[in-house]
Amino acid sequence: MSIRPATADDLAAIMAIERASFPSDAWSEAMMAGELASPHGSYLVVEEAGRVIGYGGVRAVRGAADADIQTIALDAAERGTGRGRMLLAALLECARNAGARTVFLEVRDDNPVAQGLYRREGFIETGRRPRYYQPDDVDAIIMQLDLVGWDAARREAAGNEPTAVASGGVCT
Repeated sequence: MSIRPATADDLAAIMAIERASFPSDAWSEAMMAGELASPHGSYLVVEEAGRVIGYGGVRAVRGAADADIQTIALDAAERGTGRGRMLLAALLECARNAGARTVFLEVRDDNPVAQGLYRREGFIETGRRPRYYQPDDVDAIIMQLDLVGWDAARREAAGNEPTAVASGGVCT
């Protein structure tokens, strides 16, 4: 398994996972292509045996104090294997490398698995957006992470060594 920067060549695989993961509100191919090409984001793919099994993106404008996790999705067969947590950690490292101190995200109220992942990494709920996800009328839970504290906790757990999860050019 490896995590690497997403490219335009990954678009078809990303869209297959996108449509399977978010059947009622998947991003369009044009929207995803725009995200992959944006200079303000880092999109990563999880690859296993040459096959894209997951992807995620973070919008982190270099020098800005905050960043936003845009999306994370894994092939259904790969969920619950720890790959989502590794992908999230890599995205958080990308945000940290861009200078962010705080990371935000929205998660569906009806997705307790994702909420649990985010809470385990230190995200806290800061608000809600009623009926945000359409056409399903599902609330969005707004979550926030103190990236400085997250990084310090990871360093402490690693014996105060740098934790460059996403080093070696993984962040775009």
